[in-house]
Amino acid sequence: MHETTRLAGLIQERITDRLAEHRQLLEPLGPDAAPLLDEAFDFLSGGKRFRAQFAVLGYRAVRPLDLDGEIDAELGRVLDAACALEFFHAAALIHDDVIDRSDTRRGRPAVHRAFASLHGQSGWRGAADHFGLAGAILLGDLLQSWADELMQSATEAGDDRRGSRAAREHFNRMRSEVAVGQYLDVLEEQQPAFADDREQLERSTRVLVYKSAKYSVEAPLLIGGALAGATEEQERALAAFGLPVGVAFQLRDDLLGVFGDEEVTGKPSGGDLTEGKRTVLVTLARRDLPTTQRLIFDDLLGTGDLDDEQIVMLQRTIRDSGAVERVEEMIARNVERATRSLREAPIAEDAAARLTLLAERTTQRSH
Repeated sequence: MHETTRLAGLIQERITDRLAEHRQLLEPLGPDAAPLLDEAFDFLSGGKRFRAQFAVLGYRAVRPLDLDGEIDAELGRVLDAACALEFFHAAALIHDDVIDRSDTRRGRPAVHRAFASLHGQSGWRGAADHFGLAGAILLGDLLQSWADELMQSATEAGDDRRGSRAAREHFNRMRSEVAVGQYLDVLEEQQPAFADDREQLERSTRVLVYKSAKYSVEAPLLIGGALAGATEEQERALAAFGLPVGVAFQLRDDLLGVFGDEEVTGKPSGGDLTEGKRTVLVTLARRDLPTTQRLIFDDLLGTGDLDDEQIVMLQRTIRDSGAVERVEEMIARNVERATRSLREAPIAEDAAARLTLLAERTTQRSH
């Protein structure tokens, strides 16, 4: 726990320092830019830091790294890479809330709603909602730019050019996969009807893998490992662990998106139902429903103004279908597969033990 707390502190300190540097550089633009930077500070002051932790453990799986001493050049570049993932993740969440029309994030107004409120309070011309969307899109773009700068700093500072190049390639691939995965998610929501059961499960799984699973665990591990000079065998071992944990991570997220406690998750319970997310959970739930019940389920799913009673009815339908138990079994199987892959993996034993613990934390979380 000491190391986890220490790492979280190092990550937050690095993020704060980098944001302060950007604020200073942008100071000549005047006070009008302050709300944009304030939102960046606020948004990046929270979060679970799972991706940053996986990046650091990816490095430590290949090469020792002391977190307790001074921040030397080696630790600094690892922290920059970890922070790059946090900046990118923040940007992705901000854009995701715009796409999904989500009003809240982590128990506070989503960034586009915060900017819309600023517009209304300031008495500016034009539409507050449009200003909110514009502000959120631009802040997300800005954070992606800063993420790229951090990754460039991490990859340019080391002597291992092959490893640095591999880390950059993993980062670039991750960004492309997330964007395309997000598009495929949006595309699924727009389809007039579900595909047949088998094809729909394949489509839902494809979105899960590319929008979230690979970028949540596998990519951070590979980036950290590459910076440490991982061999091809070590990269394969990190990927063999990372992908199933990432799948389990997102399956847990899908359960929370339907059944999560708003007081804990900071987002409305049943949000995935009002947004019409065709997740693996939803796909499995409707698969065995009688025809009439399936038609009612499909008709309600994605209705933005579902009332509490309708949300509870859909939640009950999903529970009664047995889909929750099947998804829990899938989570357990994926975590077991991942931890089993570490038994013969050519990585440091202490890092393997910490990866096992982090896999449990990320897949058994309540928010």
